[in-house]
Amino acid sequence: MNLDGRRESSNVEDRRGMSTGSKVGIGGIGGLIIAGIITLLMGGDLGDVLQQAGQMNLQNTGQTEQREFTAEEQALAEFSKKVLASTEDVWAKVFQEQGLGEYKNPTLVLYTDATATSCGQGSAAMGPFYCSGDQCLYIDLSFFSTMKQQLGASGDFAYAYVIAHEVGHHVEYLLGTLQKAHQAMNGKSEAEANKLSVRLELLADFYAGVWAHYENRMFGSLDDGDLKEAIDCASVIGDDYLQKRAQGYAVSESFTHGTSAQRMKWLKLGFQTGDVRQGTTFQQSDATL
Repeated sequence: MNLDGRRESSNVEDRRGMSTGSKVGIGGIGGLIIAGIITLLMGGDLGDVLQQAGQMNLQNTGQTEQREFTAEEQALAEFSKKVLASTEDVWAKVFQEQGLGEYKNPTLVLYTDATATSCGQGSAAMGPFYCSGDQCLYIDLSFFSTMKQQLGASGDFAYAYVIAHEVGHHVEYLLGTLQKAHQAMNGKSEAEANKLSVRLELLADFYAGVWAHYENRMFGSLDDGDLKEAIDCASVIGDDYLQKRAQGYAVSESFTHGTSAQRMKWLKLGFQTGDVRQGTTFQQSDATL
């Protein structure tokens, strides 16, 4: 992915090296299952994610750590800011051209280990996530190393896809889809709520594909290898793949992000069409999703 000479977004809050305490809570719907399975792969269980968030809250309250960042860390930060700037340019254009109203930019928060959010305490164990309470997407850049080392997913466009997916949740928020889905989850069984979560996540994948469609059209920044990186990434963060790798089998009722095939399907559809109206994950039957 060629971003040479591209602008960096100013809608970025850099909290790296700072840890703040807050109430313990898991906010946003973006990254928890990925992080949970990664935790399983490293020998823990899903409860470790919640426990780790609580421990970070106790250990880091009021602490500030000053340190210098490596050249790789700085390069990832600059790359993330350029990707965010691209999503701003693309979605402003898409919203205008497709009659969706005004696009309001989210804020990217870069942090280390743990940070306070309007959705509760955020932790690196959760992976990247979006919090609608403050319209921010949160990323501990070490997640990209985890992707590479634990899942074998790497490459600049794979990393861009992760950011674009979280921005996709912001698009859902602006269009009212996120709120409606969360309301519909209330009172549902866990299995039924999980089905709605899958539809939200696949829609965010679709929107990531829409972004890539217009990013390439506007800037000519992608090649075939870039798209392959994103598709390969989608394939290894499907619930079925992650669960089979972690425990040897998959439990479909517990899926919250969709299968590898579903994630690849909706990412590719968004990229091929660039048409927001074709993001019909909430209209599809379970059999065709």
